Amino acid sequence: MRVKGEPFVIAKAGKPLVKVTALDAPAAPQRLGFLAGEIAVPEDFDRMGEAEIEALFGNGA
Repeated sequence: MRVKGEPFVIAKAGKPLVKVTALDAPAAPQRLGFLAGEIAVPEDFDRMGEAEIEALFGNGA
C-alpha cells in the first residue's frame, strides 16, 4: 500500500527506469470563513430585490 506523496520507482524487466516523487505544490487556499467576523449578512438576504425582480420577470404564473 502506498501513502499519498510517497515516491515510487517504475521499472521494466527488473531495471529501474523512472523515480516518481511529489512536487512541492502550494497548499490550496483556505477560502471558507475568510471573512468571519468582518461582515454581516442580513436575515432577508435571499429575498433582497424580490419586488424589483418580480417586476422585471413577472411571477411565472
